[in-house]
Amino acid sequence: MSQTHRVKLSREVRFGLSTETPPNLSHTRNGFAGEPALTGIAPFLTLTARVIGNVDAKTGMLVNIRLIDDVLRGAAVDMVRAYISVKPGAGGGDLLVAMFASLTRHMAGETHLELAELELGLSPWLRLTITKERPEMVQMTERFEFSAAHRLMSPALSDAENRAVFGRCYNPNGHGHNYELEVTIEGEPHAQTGLVMHVGELQRLVNEHVIDVLDHKHLNIDCSEFATLNPTVENIARIIHEKLVPAFRGPAQLRRVRVWETPKTWAEYPA
Repeated sequence: MSQTHRVKLSREVRFGLSTETPPNLSHTRNGFAGEPALTGIAPFLTLTARVIGNVDAKTGMLVNIRLIDDVLRGAAVDMVRAYISVKPGAGGGDLLVAMFASLTRHMAGETHLELAELELGLSPWLRLTITKERPEMVQMTERFEFSAAHRLMSPALSDAENRAVFGRCYNPNGHGHNYELEVTIEGEPHAQTGLVMHVGELQRLVNEHVIDVLDHKHLNIDCSEFATLNPTVENIARIIHEKLVPAFRGPAQLRRVRVWETPKTWAEYPA
């Protein structure tokens, strides 16, 4: 009986959109830093394709990544360049929908492959994502930060048990973190503007309902939400989600939040 090994492979390409096209000299290329390369001040984007399929028994590969690179750079880069020239300042959601459909067609010849997800990085802190489950919908994710102190403790535990479970995090005066927060919303992009939501409106809602409430606060003392709730990163993520859900009542809906307590630890809600 033949055995299949179904995996997901992610491949990112980086590219600049300079007005001047760099010379096409193979020995000058630097795909790690971006191809086409930047020749001045201009947009610099990333595009990530995630494909699913079965590993080839002979090669041990799902697909030769050069094929993905060729498809992404050969089709998508030109689409982005044309979009920016026709719709400068537009949101890009409609572009991502068109790119997903186009790349799916380009990969149709690879019958063992399925384009599962496409992500366009507009900056290190803002990205658009589309998935095969809902190819007409676009997710927009932006990252924020806030600083707060907390003390980890449970009233259901004794003093000795709290110290055993939480260690130094149980110290009476608490300790602080520079938290990072990712908020992901999802909606159908506007036909004219390409926006899921204006980034300024997203920022206003997150600032009003989360950042202004939690930033530079001692969560246990200053925030009623944590008066009796242990402010673990898991609970912080859930509380932030609960605060934001009512704020997104329009075409764009809240999809999830992710909170980094440290670069090594994050929690996402809903899971």
